[in-house]
Amino acid sequence: MNNNLKKRIQNMYVRDCIMAWSDIVLIWLAVGFVLISILNIVDDPIIEWVLIISSGFLVLFNTASVGSMTRHYAEDKAFIYGLDIKHLDENRAAKKDAKVN
Repeated sequence: MNNNLKKRIQNMYVRDCIMAWSDIVLIWLAVGFVLISILNIVDDPIIEWVLIISSGFLVLFNTASVGSMTRHYAEDKAFIYGLDIKHLDENRAAKKDAKVN
């Protein structure tokens, strides 16, 4: 594998990781905002605890799944992104040929 391809694969991987972890931050913020807003309306302490615990599980499982996904992508990024790059290059070449003809 040449250095240019390795660099492109690494760039795609880093970009995907940044987006995935940014989404996790946004999920935590959204769930926190909704939880705080809802807890101001709920009067029953049992329902409050159910909401807190279920919100905790929601963000915990989402965070764990993104962590697992990014680890898997790191292990297999040459295959995953190599295939994407191959198709991107083929599409780019096809568009270039279509413009020439």
